[in-house]
Amino acid sequence: MGAANQTTVTEFIFLGFSGVFSLQLTLFVMFLIIYLLSLTGNTLIIFIVLMDVTLQTPMYIFLGNLSFLEIWYTTATVPKLLAICLSQWVTISVSGCITQYYFFFSMGATECILLAVMAYDRYLAICNPLRYPLLMSLLVCLRFSAGSWIGGFIAPVPPTILISYLNFCGPQKINHFFCDSDPIFKLSCSDTFLVEALGYTCTSIVILSSFLLTMSSYGYIIVTIIRLSSLEAKKKAFSTCASHLTVVTIYYGTIIFAYVHPPAKYNFTVGKVISVFYCVVTPLVNPLVYTLRNKDVKKAFRKVLAQKRLLLTRNMQEV
Repeated sequence: MGAANQTTVTEFIFLGFSGVFSLQLTLFVMFLIIYLLSLTGNTLIIFIVLMDVTLQTPMYIFLGNLSFLEIWYTTATVPKLLAICLSQWVTISVSGCITQYYFFFSMGATECILLAVMAYDRYLAICNPLRYPLLMSLLVCLRFSAGSWIGGFIAPVPPTILISYLNFCGPQKINHFFCDSDPIFKLSCSDTFLVEALGYTCTSIVILSSFLLTMSSYGYIIVTIIRLSSLEAKKKAFSTCASHLTVVTIYYGTIIFAYVHPPAKYNFTVGKVISVFYCVVTPLVNPLVYTLRNKDVKKAFRKVLAQKRLLLTRNMQEV
């Protein structure tokens, strides 16, 4: 990559959110709290799923994958964002910028595919409950999980390769808090038509196809729920479905607005604000909606705490 990319600019400078220092400090505290809560919540979910065998089912295996993904997804951008809030001069090398671009979009694509898989899992569980154990066996679940990661990490490879061949002759200021596609293209002194068209096509295919699959699954789920005879069962199912749809709407709404559009229409100010939602906020909302409100997870959490408390008591008695 480095040999092929002969550039006069060796590093970029992030502009982030320009403003007075008091505002920057406020943003730093807010983003730091959200980031720490996101790391804690997602790590806790992974720990609970691994520790409690009753949660080692397809639904919770997918949720564990989502939590693991969210940890790295938010870590790809938020540490730089925090540094930008505290400093007026935060830089990143050209190769580091391309690497950040690749991992950010890889994990973003993985999340899109994983959300579609999770919606399909819920569709099978609600609409085909008798055949669910056969259709979504542990082996099938693991294949879907692996496929989500593999597909997500393959999708941004072509545009990333083309970006690595671009020349950057200045200016070197990125009007963003991470190496997003459009800000990178604006800084290149090479012809970016091909890479922009390829990047736009790849992101549109991944986002729109996974969004349509997700919404189709939830559409069938809603129809099935409406046909339920029990009013209490309807309320419970609609409550869960509405929560999941809220997360899906926030995530897809922001990324569709940010990436499914002609490159010439990109607005840097709006783009940075929208990016905060899917880079910072969504990784925190997901564990809250998908699992921390779940009775099984709460029960497993109390069980794990009781086991740890008992183990600690025994250790203290032995001492």
